[in-house]
Parts: sequence; C-alpha cells; structure tokens
Amino acid sequence: MDELVIGIDLCDTYTKVSCFEEEKVWTVPTVICKKKQTDEWYVGKEAYGLVLMGTGIMVDKLLSLVMKDGTATIEGVKYSAVELLEKFLERVLALPREEYGTDRIGHMTVSLSRVDGKMMDVLLRCADSLKLSRQRLHVISHTESFVYYVMSQKKEVWAMQVGLFDLSDEGLFYYEMKVQRGLKKMVVQAEGREMEESFNLDILENAAGAKMGDRILCSCGERLLQKKLFSSVFLTGKGFDKLDWAENFCRLLCSKRKVYGESDLFARGAAYHAADFKRPKTLYPFACICEGRLKATVSMAVKQKEKEIQLVMASAGDSWYEARTSVELIADGQDYVDLSITPLDVKKKRTVRIPLEGFPERPDRTTRLGVTVGFLDENTMAVAIQDKGFGELFPATGAMVRQEVQI
Repeated sequence: MDELVIGIDLCDTYTKVSCFEEEKVWTVPTVICKKKQTDEWYVGKEAYGLVLMGTGIMVDKLLSLVMKDGTATIEGVKYSAVELLEKFLERVLALPREEYGTDRIGHMTVSLSRVDGKMMDVLLRCADSLKLSRQRLHVISHTESFVYYVMSQKKEVWAMQVGLFDLSDEGLFYYEMKVQRGLKKMVVQAEGREMEESFNLDILENAAGAKMGDRILCSCGERLLQKKLFSSVFLTGKGFDKLDWAENFCRLLCSKRKVYGESDLFARGAAYHAADFKRPKTLYPFACICEGRLKATVSMAVKQKEKEIQLVMASAGDSWYEARTSVELIADGQDYVDLSITPLDVKKKRTVRIPLEGFPERPDRTTRLGVTVGFLDENTMAVAIQDKGFGELFPATGAMVRQEVQI
C-alpha cells in the first residue's frame, strides 16, 4: 500500500479508525495517558493498563476539553486540550501506519457527531502538527458519513428512504436520508438528531433494564418509521453489538424492510468520502444536503457583456466551512446589492437587499465593489461589501458594510 486513505469516527468516548477497502477497524477510547516520570504517551488498552498499575496519568473526554478551552496539568506541566488531542491522534494514526507499513496519508476524513467551526479549526491545527497537508484533511458530520456509506452500497439499499439508529455511550441518535431524482442534479437529503429517550448502556446488563431499553426503542421505531416507505434500516453503535435484548425492536424493524448491522458505519463512511478525493471523477455525482452543508444556493444578478446572468457565490450542498467567494463588481446606478437565496424548493426563493450605507455618491459605473460571501455556520451567511474606488479618478474610501443573513 503506497499511501493510506483513512476514515476516523471521532467522538468524546470512543474513536474508530478505518482504512478504505480494508476490513480491519480499530476502536479505542478517546483518552490519552502519560507514563509517569517519562515523556511516553499511550492510547487504548495500554493506557488503561498503565492507570490500573498506577504508573500512568490519564485524560479523557478530549473533545469536550477542547470545546471549553480546557487544560490538564500532569506532573506539574500544563497541557492544552489541543496539545492532548494532537498526541492522541498521532498515536491513533500509528495503528494503521504500523499495520500497513507506510506513513503516507493520501486523504483523511474525520467524522464528528456535530460539525462545529471551532472543532474544525482545531483539527486543521492538528493536521499541521501531524505533518498532514490541510488539503488532505476533510471534516464531515456523522449525518454525511451515513450518506456516503449508504450511497456506496447497491442501489436497492437506497431506492427509498433509509433510516439509521445509533446507540452508544454517546447516546441514542436517529438519522434518515432519501434520494431525490428528477432534478438537474441528483440530491440526497439527510438529517439526524439525538433522541430524548436516550438511555445509558449500563441498564442493558440486567433483564429488567434490557426490557425497558427494548420498550424505549420500540416506541421510537413506531413513531419514526410509521407512514414512510423504507428500503432499509441500519443499526450501528456499541449498544447494537448484541441484539438479544431487543427482540421486539428487531421484529418491528424487520417488517417489510431490510435491516443491516454495521458497527463501524461512520468510520467506513468517512473512508469512502476520503477515497473519492483520489479519483479523477467523483463516484458520488449528487448534492448532499445535510448537517455541515448549505441548504440553499446564494447568487447575484450581474451583467456580463450586457447580458444578465446569475453569479453563484455558494451552492446548495457546499461545505459551509469551505464556502467563501470574493468578487469585484462595478455598481450600475444602484446604492444596494441584492443576493438571491434559492433553497431546493424554488418557491421559497427570496432576495436579500443590502444597502450601501456610507458609500460615496459617484456617477454611474464609477464605483468598484468588493463583495465577499462566507458562512459562520450552515444557516448563517456573512456578507462584506467594500468600496474599491475607481482608479485615480475616484480613490477608494475604505467604506464597508457587513451583514449577517439567515439562509
């Protein structure tokens, strides 16, 4: 193997690592352990072994620690959460590197339960410390991992709606996706959410708790699956490693639909996503509308050679984190900029007008505008418009307007 194509399911309690087209998947707790009186760091079983022997100091819940800008003091040395996450990822990546005898990583996709700008920034910093090009690191949501996993299966699996129940130490989550055809471009819409009925896996260790868990899942299944046509339903997560405790739930799922178990679904979906970047042409010619992706197209009506066209600033299905466009335009007798926001349902298309307040008055076509569109999250667009002047005749004034728009 010349280089690795890796998918990582990174959660607060566990981490799974999968390599594209390889069966083996590593599952390790998301903890890092320092061996006392040394500069040696360990993950997985070795980490717990050191703690049990009293020769190691362990830090867990690394993602939560990152999100609250936390630190950990170990033997008098303060480590930031980012440093600890870097050490953890370095040692986790050593597992496939040692297994397949190569340090080179072609592309790597990290799947998170929730895509957050702060965590994405941190992972890019981790890529730098791991000497992995930022262009080779990709971050997606569990929802998008689900999409890529399912769309990598036979068409009969995703011919109708597809459901996914995820039960782990992180909680109980439900995901659903469907493929829309008949549009100019095939669209896959997916969404996921944590269920209020979530329960601790410890209750499954006794008969009464297992029976209650089965009842909870049956209640969720009846509510979520009724009056819908599903071609398949998937089960993933530690809670579904064994199904003898959920007989009624399984009976409910298997009625008129196929049910599949895949304990490493998010990691494998991330690996499918990463592998697509190595191809000259994508295997997934669809727009993915889900968490972490834009749900509407943003465009501007402009004139090019006296012909009006729609200049697309961002497209539905683009990653909000990566979507950023800057253009320069010449105002033609107007003191505002209009942006069209077009969701999949074109009937809900709307126009947002941004007045050029504080901009100097000039003759027509003598004001050059710099327009930048970026996103704070998948629902919030940030627009900046700056006066660029018009050569020496009308120098730039530095006037600027900024506006946040819900899309």
